Amino acid sequence: MEPPKETTDVHGLPRADASAAPAGEKAAPGTPPSMGWRRAGFAALVLSTSAALLWLMALTLFVEGVDPIGLLMLALFALTLPWTTIGFWNAVIGFMVMTFSRDPARTVAPDLCDVPDDAPVDTTTALLVCIRNEDTRRLQRNLEWMLNGLVTTGHARAFHLYMLSDSDEPGIAEAEAATAAALSSRFGGSVQVNYRRREDSTGFKAGNVRDFCERWGSRYPFAIVLDADSVMTAQSMLRLVRIMQARPHLGIVQTLVTGLPSASPFARVFQFGMRLGMRSYTLGSASWQGDCGPYWGHNAILRVAPFTEHCHLPVLPGGPPLGGHVLSHDQVEAVLMRRAGYEVRVLPVEDGSWEENPPNLPEFIRRDLRWCQGNMQYLRLLGLGGLLPVSRIQLVLAIAMYFGSLAWIGLMFAGLLRQLPLRPDTGLMLFVAILTMTFAPKLATLFNVLVRRRLRAAFGGTARVLSSAFIEILLTTLLAPVSAVAISIFLLGLPFGRRVGWTSQQRDAEGMPLSVAVRCLWPQALTGIALAGATLWIAPGAFWFGLPIYLGLLLAIPLAMVSASPALGRAMAHAGLCRTPDETWPAAAAAAGPSAGLFAPGAKPSMAANG
Repeated sequence: MEPPKETTDVHGLPRADASAAPAGEKAAPGTPPSMGWRRAGFAALVLSTSAALLWLMALTLFVEGVDPIGLLMLALFALTLPWTTIGFWNAVIGFMVMTFSRDPARTVAPDLCDVPDDAPVDTTTALLVCIRNEDTRRLQRNLEWMLNGLVTTGHARAFHLYMLSDSDEPGIAEAEAATAAALSSRFGGSVQVNYRRREDSTGFKAGNVRDFCERWGSRYPFAIVLDADSVMTAQSMLRLVRIMQARPHLGIVQTLVTGLPSASPFARVFQFGMRLGMRSYTLGSASWQGDCGPYWGHNAILRVAPFTEHCHLPVLPGGPPLGGHVLSHDQVEAVLMRRAGYEVRVLPVEDGSWEENPPNLPEFIRRDLRWCQGNMQYLRLLGLGGLLPVSRIQLVLAIAMYFGSLAWIGLMFAGLLRQLPLRPDTGLMLFVAILTMTFAPKLATLFNVLVRRRLRAAFGGTARVLSSAFIEILLTTLLAPVSAVAISIFLLGLPFGRRVGWTSQQRDAEGMPLSVAVRCLWPQALTGIALAGATLWIAPGAFWFGLPIYLGLLLAIPLAMVSASPALGRAMAHAGLCRTPDETWPAAAAAAGPSAGLFAPGAKPSMAANG
């Protein structure tokens, strides 16, 4: 297919870079035996734990013998286990690494952490900013901040910025071109700026990047992929380039992305919980995934030649929602890169790589449903030839993540239909075990924060950490069933053509009117009424066990409105609640733009070396 017509080009094309790595430069596709043993051990832990939980569930259900609804409940429960057990053991391993290692990141990713920070940069890297109908003022602010940082380091000439637009609104396209012109005028002597808008957004974001690779990819050895809401420090970008220069066997290196400071209560709570959970989870998963790591589609560096050659996504047969171009492109590109013999790694360091998270619950659900539709397309990609076993398992787990939500909802309704008694002692054991395993990643990092003085200070001190953790766990518990119902309704509608469009995201904390909350969340409220009423009528003794679920669904509308309030967000920020270390780092506060005034300046916390 011929590349789309170029409509705008602020600056001339860069010259070919003689230092670009040849397409054939790669390491052997084999995996070290030690990693194979780690993976076998991890699989044994996950499978044995899942078997034990299934055994407890069977003991709880089949007090008076086996029945069809009980078997259905057991099967649904089995579908919920992959993410629960894997998350638990990732947390346990991550906790052990955080507790007993002097440098946790180096322990699980020595190849990435052993590259000197002052190594010369002798290549040219493309910065790919993928945009579609975005707020250009915010975009310009983010890009100016990042380019200023590169100029300050003296390495700006080693980067070329490409603004890759799929915008279909003429007014926004004009503003993008003006933004590109302003950036070129300001930084043209240091960082070359190119703007290209596709007339046909074929292939969504993956097609946008593919178009760059086919047009200009041969001119660059590396490309750092950014979203419109991505922000990275110059030091973080230079670290990625130095790693790729020193390790020719690497195809993709993904940074650990954290949330920018926000005035939205929802985003603050979400980012605090993610900051707690992902540290132990990522360290644990990196210990066994190794060279088959994740790629999240942004804030990552690609080796362009093999990406262009090997990571072209197939067009699935049939039409949307499950056919056509792949929505969730990133993990597919990761497994294709690994199939080609290049390693995909995550750099498990919380330092200088951010994104903006959805400011309210409906926007979060909308984004999650787009990912859900994309992950369901993996069902047609499981048969791809030549994938490594770990890569194929990663695709299965991406599917299971969303089927798990549907299974939990199905399990609850099946339980209401079943009139047989349950065994209380094993039921309580199972309830406590699932609850503990679900929150294990957050609890592991929470303990690590509390026992380390520098980390406690970075998060605001013991009282604020504990208060924030309580708020986050409470809100997560209440909102989890809200998201599960949305995913379940969406999955049930997929066979009938239900789908999510590819649109720009809301990024500002603007509050939420009652009418919007009702329009988006009335199915959850009705589901809560039905479940609570049916439980009181059929099995009143079990009502208290499901109370958090019923409350979350019944309160979905007011919770969405309250958690979207900018005034509440500012109050939480001033009180230091759900504070992350970035809020005391002037770089992150400055990158947060208009909300930067919320956050007091302070010394940069050393997150890379705090153990």
